Amino acid sequence: MRGYRNDPGATHDAIDSTGWLHTGDIVSVDRDGHLRIVDRKKDLIITEAGKNIAPAAVESAIEAASPLIGTVVAVGDQRPYLTALIVLDRTAAAAYAAEHGLNPVPEALARSPRLIEAIAADLAEGNRQLSRVEQVKRFRVLPVYWEASSDELTSTLKLKRRNVTEKYAGEISELYAGNPGPDVHQLNGSDRRLGLERQRQNT
Repeated sequence: MRGYRNDPGATHDAIDSTGWLHTGDIVSVDRDGHLRIVDRKKDLIITEAGKNIAPAAVESAIEAASPLIGTVVAVGDQRPYLTALIVLDRTAAAAYAAEHGLNPVPEALARSPRLIEAIAADLAEGNRQLSRVEQVKRFRVLPVYWEASSDELTSTLKLKRRNVTEKYAGEISELYAGNPGPDVHQLNGSDRRLGLERQRQNT
């Protein structure tokens, strides 16, 4: 690649003085020398403690552990720990609602103690595939379904991360509040008020 057509500024940003092309991708190299794209550099989460975390790796581990989850958004830049916004998979959520006699609309499912407990169990399983610093500590299920070509997703269902963090800034702030509302759920049992014991009693 020699550069971007009629755009010297973009060419300068992408290609350094020695001719290397800076793609903005974060990669890992295995023992055989194979490269694997992990995430985009611009999406990297740097925690309050200075730990670098690729959110896509966290999100992939959690999504793989739960058929109920359509999209996970890992959050934690300049924060003490990771949290997550969860959007349900429309088809799986409808099937779950039918099986358990629940109201199938996303607003109701997002507050269903039974479904929240199922999501928490899946999140815990996903966390077991991650290092301690990558593990999600709190989450909330958003009362909506996301569509392709929307504020949140591209036409190919890729996450518009910046749009999401701006649109849901209030919900994200509450994930780190000292006294959050009932829509915020904590995975470990250290905080009884946020734990799942209260929800089990209402199942």
